[in-house]
Amino acid sequence: MSIGPPFTATVRHTPAGPVVEAAGELDLDGAPILHAALHRALAIPPASPKLVIDLAAVTFCDSAGIDALLLARTETDRQGVTLHLGHPTHAVARVLEITGADQLIPVDLPHRVD
Repeated sequence: MSIGPPFTATVRHTPAGPVVEAAGELDLDGAPILHAALHRALAIPPASPKLVIDLAAVTFCDSAGIDALLLARTETDRQGVTLHLGHPTHAVARVLEITGADQLIPVDLPHRVD
């Protein structure tokens, strides 16, 4: 159960295709919210060859969140759409790396400014 702000996932339309903007803790409570947003994004005609889940505002991701992202990949693959994960925070990027999910789903990392 989440103790932080509630998880949200909204769909934004861009010229490159839909973007699901996720925010909060992607856990057992947030996974169904992400899943519903994914279905809304995939229903947008015409189908884009790319869908991005923007993780810039996701503060936490556990195994249920990883499962939700892997399910999203399966569902996008079925529709001929390439899933990308955009701009994960350091903590989320680390979970993606540890679990190997970053090897299954392309991750678009933010540009570092030193």
